[in-house]
Amino acid sequence: MTPLKALIFDVDGTLADTEEAHRRAFNEAFTATGLGWHWDRPRYRELLQVSGGKERIRHHWQQVQPDLTALDGQAIDNTIDQIHALKNAAYERLVAQGGVQLRPGVLALIEAARQARLHLAIATTTSPVNVSALLRRALGPDWALRFTVIEDASTAPRKKPHPQVYQQTLQHLGLGPQQAVAFEDSANGLQAAHAAGLATVVTPTAYTAHQDFSQALRVLPDLGDVTVPALQQWHAATLH
Repeated sequence: MTPLKALIFDVDGTLADTEEAHRRAFNEAFTATGLGWHWDRPRYRELLQVSGGKERIRHHWQQVQPDLTALDGQAIDNTIDQIHALKNAAYERLVAQGGVQLRPGVLALIEAARQARLHLAIATTTSPVNVSALLRRALGPDWALRFTVIEDASTAPRKKPHPQVYQQTLQHLGLGPQQAVAFEDSANGLQAAHAAGLATVVTPTAYTAHQDFSQALRVLPDLGDVTVPALQQWHAATLH
């Protein structure tokens, strides 16, 4: 039987319930650029079906301005880049002010996995600056040393539900999908992990609870009661 050797974590929504902070940061950027857009919670819930911040901006823009494709493509890209940079800066400020916390059980599970000599990895398609802002505050300045592999939007440009980020994470870990468990919070993330062959534990948020998680290994409110022995047992059951 193949033993469990690695835990692979998504970031936004999984390690921390970040989406409300991201929503607020987008709205700050829209105000700063004078666009007059405002994403309320129902609208943002819809937009989360589109992976990636820049992709989300473009999708919204095309919906409120259907003739967008007729405009200058370079100008559109530059505007989206500007909005996204302002949004990332606003998100960093919110995180630095303590506006985002790790979800229940996350830190305990990370520490328990390290004690059990399991590899820890991050597989996210969010911006590296956002990952660093969150985990630097939550885990300390040496946060990256806890993880054997870190894959993000800078290394895996194909957004979830494409499995690229998980495939690259497994490749750099030197492991097969049957040797790891993934952790996600959204249907797009689950689809990406599943396509890479990974058993996946899903902890939905208020923004994703309505999505389809029928392919998950487990669907839990959070990781508060999850232990390494339990994960090993669940993982072993997938190998029969």
